[in-house]
Amino acid sequence: MAKMTDRVLGLASNPQQIRNIAICAHIDHGKTTFSDNLLSGAGMMSEELAGQARQLDFHDDEAQRGITIDSAAVSMVHAVKGKEFLVNLIDTPGHVDFGGDVSRAMRAVDGCIVLVDSVEGIMPQTETVLRQALKERVKPILFINKADRLVKELKLNPAQIQERLTKIIINVNRKIKDIAEERFAEKWCVDFMDGSVCIGSAIHNWALSADFMKERGVNFKNIIDAYESGEYKPLAKLAPLHEVVLNAVVKHHPTPLEAAPYKVPKIWPGDMESPVGKSLATCDPKGPVVFIITKMVIDPQAGEICYGRLFSGTIKKGDQIRLIRAKQDARVQQVFVPNGAKRDIVDAIPAGNICVISGMRGAYPGETVTNEPDMEPFIELLQMFDPVITKAIEAARPSDLPRLVEVLVQVTKEDPSIKIQINQETGEHLMSGMGELHLEIIENRIKTEKHLEIKTSAPVVVYRESIMGKSTDDAEGKSPNKHNRLYFRSEVLKPSIVAAFKEGAIPIGRVKKKTEQDLWAVLEEAGMESKMTRQVRHVFNGNILIDATRGIVQIGEIQELVNDMFEDVMMKGPVAGEPCQNVLVILTDAKLHEDSIHRGPAQMYPAVREGIRAAMKTARPFLLEPVQTLLFEAPEEFMGEISKLVSNKRGQLLDMQQEGTIIQVKARMPVGEMFGLSNQLRSATGGRGSSSVVDQNYERLPEELQAKITNQIRSRKGLKEDVPSED
Repeated sequence: MAKMTDRVLGLASNPQQIRNIAICAHIDHGKTTFSDNLLSGAGMMSEELAGQARQLDFHDDEAQRGITIDSAAVSMVHAVKGKEFLVNLIDTPGHVDFGGDVSRAMRAVDGCIVLVDSVEGIMPQTETVLRQALKERVKPILFINKADRLVKELKLNPAQIQERLTKIIINVNRKIKDIAEERFAEKWCVDFMDGSVCIGSAIHNWALSADFMKERGVNFKNIIDAYESGEYKPLAKLAPLHEVVLNAVVKHHPTPLEAAPYKVPKIWPGDMESPVGKSLATCDPKGPVVFIITKMVIDPQAGEICYGRLFSGTIKKGDQIRLIRAKQDARVQQVFVPNGAKRDIVDAIPAGNICVISGMRGAYPGETVTNEPDMEPFIELLQMFDPVITKAIEAARPSDLPRLVEVLVQVTKEDPSIKIQINQETGEHLMSGMGELHLEIIENRIKTEKHLEIKTSAPVVVYRESIMGKSTDDAEGKSPNKHNRLYFRSEVLKPSIVAAFKEGAIPIGRVKKKTEQDLWAVLEEAGMESKMTRQVRHVFNGNILIDATRGIVQIGEIQELVNDMFEDVMMKGPVAGEPCQNVLVILTDAKLHEDSIHRGPAQMYPAVREGIRAAMKTARPFLLEPVQTLLFEAPEEFMGEISKLVSNKRGQLLDMQQEGTIIQVKARMPVGEMFGLSNQLRSATGGRGSSSVVDQNYERLPEELQAKITNQIRSRKGLKEDVPSED
């Protein structure tokens, strides 16, 4: 292993010979078997174990459930025509509940291999992972897996096989053109003829590409003959999967030097002409250290282990660095090369590599680690979907309460998709996740890996609050000392601005001088008047705060306090204390005491909070519920059962298609009705049905349920059952 690490380090210092890539796919498309075969080909595991060992699924629950839950990184060496290349690979989850891990992995890589099942074609999660990749300017290539099924199961002839494969490639390219930015849309389309599409079978460890077929004289007739005769095992030697695929990676995926000039401006808001910007754009190993944490693991022996990408400089053991977002200094204890479940210690790693460091206490995924203390941090890593399911969690023994707090902090570091909050009224710890499976996995890991006994409540849905129209009049908020009065209005955001939020086009956060021009441009493009864009002070969770006051001398001194309470109300709305969205809050006027001692936080916070809540109450507030678009798949005889299941859960059928004997049903369903859906689907289809999430939105809760659900939430939170009055 020491020899392998030496080879890795030898290549790590030459960016031209580095490829940073991720493998991504819809669940059950053979991704884990595929990654095993790549490791086997690189000499990092035996051929016999490839596909069974699940080398990059090293948690017990991954093996038990047969799915990838955590992304895993490994560095391996691949030779093309005698020249060695370093491939830093991240294997990502396929289940939608763990999509946050895919987003974080895409921040660290320059290219990805998108896996598609030759029979099922593009599935909802395939499109989602492609969207996540292209959003981070990650170039895709395509691997069409399970090609053996076309011969063995579907018994297709060569012409039919070609037709099916061509259809998949066309569909993938259609998605790339729809999702990618204009400058990459055509350039990053995949093509079998140029070698950016590989076709094969991960389970039988063979693959073909146009380049390989030309070079070795192998063709599809060899494959069909092998399966028809039952002698398909030699295919792994005739056309080894790892060789075909990694040759395509080396040829089509960019080096860190090629990717940096277009990737860095997308993920870093700083000045590209500054010394740091130039170092990032050139992967300068002598430049300032700039490392982004994309994943954290809490190791019982080594403590907090941070995986990520080094974009600039050389990181060494003992380096004194700064965590920009946490605003604290730290020292690098160790530097590692990732090796699946293990990590190999090295002295230093230069820019352009995926690597691992320890010693970063206080860090979270998304953190910028640097020795340039004044540098702008990387843009925050955003989730594709918001957490929609919440459980209350408590320690089984009261004496374990301090340990529970410590464990929950660790959980949010290891999986930032999990949101933890403490309900101040009841003292409950609330844990929110992407779905039932997500929370179930986290609970299980707290018990088995953190060795803490816990109790959890039944899951509840995370709702949202919004408003229908405009405030009827200015709402007044008074400070407790009666010396300060603030006046607010509220109105619902235009649909075009809501759409821009959903696309991630609007910069979020408190408005700063150096970024305000970008914000103004985006908001104007989304339909906000130019004059109004100049008054925006804060953009938070899909809501906007505007300061429309004029001539008030002290307004600048209280702006941060107004921002604080704007965030507070947007996190806990006036209807049921749920997060708000699509709300525009306008500060119209203020009467402030001249002496700053009379307008501190203790006075301003209640005034702002009361004023904003009162403004929203007169703008007809209501609850929104999370609604997911699902794709069900099952044999055609279960069509009636699936339709019944959807209609019984307030669902709406959107589309129904049949391919062969399999039906695909697309439906919209409220998350609040979906508890136990996977078990009910298995029962209704004799275990032969499956479902996957296509999209997620928040829609208005039906009028007849508004009062009932509002009172349920308020009761659960220990608030008065009656909805607050509008006076």
